[in-house]
Amino acid sequence: MASEEPPLPTEAELELLGVMWRLGPSTVREIHTALPPERDVRYTTVLKLLQIMAEKGLVRRDESRRAHVYAPAANASRTQGRIVADLLERAFGGSASRLVQQALSSRPASDEEIREIRAFLDSLEGGRS
Repeated sequence: MASEEPPLPTEAELELLGVMWRLGPSTVREIHTALPPERDVRYTTVLKLLQIMAEKGLVRRDESRRAHVYAPAANASRTQGRIVADLLERAFGGSASRLVQQALSSRPASDEEIREIRAFLDSLEGGRS
């Protein structure tokens, strides 16, 4: 029986996942310390959020050491893909073109980003030949 996907992360959960994707498996203290100081998030808030995320299946918790170690259940690419697919359907009626146009018009892309986008589109077209 295939396991069900966990729910999409909330904004706060995504912030903690971002820290773990950057640092790797981490303790609550390491995650808390890595958050931007201007966020002013309490240690106990990070702990509670990680416990909720573990219940949802967003993170795995290693309880073999005194300080529990948390790790994302999915890599960044998989999670970002799920978020984009959800946004694509909910906000853009499934239109990738409208999503890309809106993304590129909402803030200027750097020359490097435009080159990367062109290279990606070229690779997609090359695979369809």
